[in-house]
Amino acid sequence: MFDPLKIKNDCVAWIRDFFETNGNGCNAVVGISGGKDSSTVAALCVEALGKERVIGVLMPNGVQPDIDMAKTLINHLGIQHYIVNIETAVESLKNNIPFELSKQSRINLPARIRMAALYAVSQSHNGRVANTCNLSEDWVGYATRYGDGAGDFSPCSNLTVQEVKAVGRVLGLPEMLIEKIPIDGLSGKTDEENLGFSYEELDSYIRTGKIADSTIKEKIDHLHKINQFKLKPIPAYDPKLEIGLL
Repeated sequence: MFDPLKIKNDCVAWIRDFFETNGNGCNAVVGISGGKDSSTVAALCVEALGKERVIGVLMPNGVQPDIDMAKTLINHLGIQHYIVNIETAVESLKNNIPFELSKQSRINLPARIRMAALYAVSQSHNGRVANTCNLSEDWVGYATRYGDGAGDFSPCSNLTVQEVKAVGRVLGLPEMLIEKIPIDGLSGKTDEENLGFSYEELDSYIRTGKIADSTIKEKIDHLHKINQFKLKPIPAYDPKLEIGLL
């Protein structure tokens, strides 16, 4: 029942509405990895705002072997772009923290540095930062809090991986970008190697509630439960509740 053309059109209209309300005349700033998510988000923004109001930011951490994929998208869309190498910033921060970072901290640090770079570009170019996460990743917490999980607007966070791909095809993106094997660029593994199950299995379970493998179901349910905090606003203490004013 998923209609990618309708979803694409509705999402383009939603992006236009967002910018009219939250930054009329502002630019969309998108971190470009060359994968399906950033490619689809960038293409949606181009259709919604025009290519002159979309800025792509490529952020390699030293040498990025697949950076040509990101450049392919930039050339395909014809958008302005910047290349910001974050390696020096990442290494400087590591060297100035007075203890050995945990493995997870080292993995997530580049994503948080990238988001700082995106906001630096955005604030200097009258911009709004696009979040490029999808529902499948968010469902199991496969996003770095205040890293790739941040942003000012999120076109695809309610679309599964398969749905993002379908929208990308309607937008006319090159197939090589849509089907690029998702690699987090942090741990050296593919997404599915890290997760222990395929996106096809995850997407089907999200949309139908059914999955054949009980072990995978248990793992997905566990990841979804423990990562709920990433999807909710920051809990805030309200003294009025404590003193009976509400």
